[in-house]
Amino acid sequence: MRLGTMMMLALLGIMPMFAQFTTKKAMTLAAAKEIASAAEAEARKNNWTMVIVVVDDGGNLVYLEKMDGTQIGSIEVAQAKAKSAINFKRPTKAFEDGLVGGRQALLKLPGAMPIEGGVLIMAGDQIVGAIGVSGAQSKEDGVVAAAGVAAAAKIK
Repeated sequence: MRLGTMMMLALLGIMPMFAQFTTKKAMTLAAAKEIASAAEAEARKNNWTMVIVVVDDGGNLVYLEKMDGTQIGSIEVAQAKAKSAINFKRPTKAFEDGLVGGRQALLKLPGAMPIEGGVLIMAGDQIVGAIGVSGAQSKEDGVVAAAGVAAAAKIK
């Protein structure tokens, strides 16, 4: 391209851009099932019944498992925990701890779930999704979610 033509295109705002896309890992159904399977194994080991949810990095449902005997209310709670972790890029335990510490303003954050059991799933330094677990006490939900996250760390 000649210099004069490039200058005219630049002035008109139609200069060709030299942008590029980044390489991004994404949650797959196979990975979500493996993560949920590890979480379920932890729940079964402790005789807890749970709903286990895995979402992608946009908070979209990839996999949901309701163990036999789990209350149906845990379906929505597990999804809310996973979405909260994604939306705020932190585990839901951070909100629970803040609320216990007196930060009642956390209750006004749209979509923030202040109950342990929602944890980000990472692939290296990239967020690829989150797991949400509900069905027992919040600390137990967190233990099961952590088992899923540990399994995710082994996925290539």
